[in-house]
Amino acid sequence: MENFAVVAIGGNSLIRDKAHRRVEDQYEAIKQTVVNLVDIIELGYNILVTHGNGAQVGFILRRSEIAFKHEGLHIVPLVSCVADTQGAIGYQIQQALNNEYLKRGIDRRAVTVVTQVKVDKNDPAFQNPSKPIGAFYTKEEIDSLMESNPGWQLVEDSGRGFRRVVASPKPVKIIEEDAIRLLVDQNFTVIAVGGGGIPVLETEHGFLEGIDAVIDKDYASALLANDLKADLLIVSTGVEKICLNFGKPDEKPLDSISIEETYQYIKEGHFAEGSMLPKIKAIVSFLENGGKKAIISQPETLKLAVLGKAGTCIYGRGK
Repeated sequence: MENFAVVAIGGNSLIRDKAHRRVEDQYEAIKQTVVNLVDIIELGYNILVTHGNGAQVGFILRRSEIAFKHEGLHIVPLVSCVADTQGAIGYQIQQALNNEYLKRGIDRRAVTVVTQVKVDKNDPAFQNPSKPIGAFYTKEEIDSLMESNPGWQLVEDSGRGFRRVVASPKPVKIIEEDAIRLLVDQNFTVIAVGGGGIPVLETEHGFLEGIDAVIDKDYASALLANDLKADLLIVSTGVEKICLNFGKPDEKPLDSISIEETYQYIKEGHFAEGSMLPKIKAIVSFLENGGKKAIISQPETLKLAVLGKAGTCIYGRGK
């Protein structure tokens, strides 16, 4: 597949602010994002789209928690929340893409693949769950919660109450990779590994079973991009370029850097653990495993970034 790019959209970028959290607001944001995606296609690329889902999973969990508190209904398992958001967000992206294709007279169709992603049961993340999810609970609520959900781990959070934490293991294998490959080869625009994929473990008999965990969306996107031998990995985020000394008086935007320079900047601590660093590490993984080039930019400058006029481009070894 020549000129094939995987484009990872951040889940938070689909919710503009606190005043625009409704599903309808999300769709409006998706329609704007899709314009930028189709611009890339008109440059001659075939693309596969991935997306985040952190905020959306949080909304489902919160509704579930309220229903549990007031009506005694069961809590929706996290793994099911991931699957739900894959379908719901994927539906909106594929509908918006298909409408934009029709508007521009492009003979192409979009399709969503609800995607499972295998993780390793021995991943160290399972021994030290650290990803907080859901609401804060009082000490009085804990006994009832643990009785209904014995597998949960709750930690006290800075005096604000107790909060659930889950593991964030690395993705090992995209279960639906073959189906995704067939669709891409048939010129479909595939939406896949939403939210990093539905985390699953493989039993000793080869069966799959879901597990409550959170897979980083950019790591899963990088893995899929490598599996499909993508030429380009694009990570859409809230800033136009990667910056050194971000937020400081001597902030320096970067137009283009090598993977060797990227390692040095990581070592020097230029990228924050909770924001840019995971994206940079996912890109490094893509480049170390055969990827040629990656781009980080914001949604509205994606076309310019692909043309080399915006964003930050990171090149693999020897490029």
